[in-house]
Amino acid sequence: MLNGRQKRDLILLVINIVIVTANTLWFRWIWYKYYFARLFIPFVTRGNIAVIAVFIVVYAAFAHLYGGFDLTTSRTRELVYSHVIASFMTGVVMYVILWLLIRYTPQILPMLLAVLLWSVTSLLWSKPANILTNMVYPPARTIIIYENTAAFYKGDQITTRVNWRFKVVGKIDATKGNERVFTFIKTKQPEAVMLCGIHSSQRNDILKFCIDKGILVYIRPNIGDYIVNSSRQLQMASLPVMLCQRANPSVGYLIIKRIFDIIFSLAILIVFSPLLLITALLIKTYDKGPILYSQVRLTKDGKTFRIYKFRSMKVNAESDGVARLASQADDRITPVGKFIRATRIDELPQMFNILKGEMSVVGPRPERPEITERYEKNMPEFTLRMQVKAGLTGYAQVHGKYNTSPYDKLQMDLMYIAKQSLATDFRIILETVKVVFMPESTEGIGEGETDAEEHNV
Repeated sequence: MLNGRQKRDLILLVINIVIVTANTLWFRWIWYKYYFARLFIPFVTRGNIAVIAVFIVVYAAFAHLYGGFDLTTSRTRELVYSHVIASFMTGVVMYVILWLLIRYTPQILPMLLAVLLWSVTSLLWSKPANILTNMVYPPARTIIIYENTAAFYKGDQITTRVNWRFKVVGKIDATKGNERVFTFIKTKQPEAVMLCGIHSSQRNDILKFCIDKGILVYIRPNIGDYIVNSSRQLQMASLPVMLCQRANPSVGYLIIKRIFDIIFSLAILIVFSPLLLITALLIKTYDKGPILYSQVRLTKDGKTFRIYKFRSMKVNAESDGVARLASQADDRITPVGKFIRATRIDELPQMFNILKGEMSVVGPRPERPEITERYEKNMPEFTLRMQVKAGLTGYAQVHGKYNTSPYDKLQMDLMYIAKQSLATDFRIILETVKVVFMPESTEGIGEGETDAEEHNV
């Protein structure tokens, strides 16, 4: 017998099945109308079913990857954006598959029509899906339990930004003691609690109390949680033991990762060589200054290297000698620079860094020594992100923003380090496609600030 939450989850599953089914019907129509008759060897019924089944798997995989099924945590526009990206990526994959089946270059216009139909259908589906989700899962009565002002700010930020999922009915300082916290929970009778910045021993007590009462628990993790999350589970003397250590990926993984880095960077440089040339000409034409900009950055174990980027700022942008991140309305950024920064074109020369082995395609973004030194004064554990080689993209770049606080970036980087694998790397690369077209991901720091730490104070 299903409980209440399982019944609600089943409704959400049906809502997601609706969009997959609708877009499958569009693909089926395109398949039979434009591509089926052009097969090198015509299919019988099973072959056609197999092609449609492949579409369902590919589309569902991309929709899941880009958050198209995250009904409880996404707004309507986020659902639309996720499914549009999923539709485009599915179109690319299915076109390649059709190319192999037909054995000559198939018409691309029908596939573009399919992508358009999938996108429009997703647009029409997203609003009703969002409304139904909010009916099934109304905002949960939530209390915030925190230990300091900074921790409370983070919890309040989450519940405010995701206000369709939370209805805050109270807050309490955990330093008042467990008994007062438990009494507060009983009085408020929340459906969920948000635990922020609480020490592990007290947090465990509150966690067990809430689980026993059937209350949902959202936890803002500490750095130690990510270290424990990366541990190996062992059995010693018939007892469970967790082994924590510095990042130690297998040799096989490192070899394959390096081979992939070389192939990927070479392919990007070859495919986008016309774009590289055009960008170089635009930068040179604008102010006759240097095309490339190099800067000292840190990679694995704190080793330094010079990173290459297309110059997006005026010449001598840091003539005052102060290292600072770009602000939201930074007058140092040129008109050409604004475009290449928004589209990430300025990052393409880093393929040479990847070829040289100074960076990887996936890994924590390399920070400047001066900014890293500033961060370490208040956060010594910031160096933990340099357990692995720096990367062009990473978990923090996909799920964070340019101005995300260094502490939050560190947490996301440690999440990657704890779970690094070929599958994780591939997933991050695919997720990067979605982020490239999101303008808020390049949002700068505020005026007068020099780094993301100041921005998030």
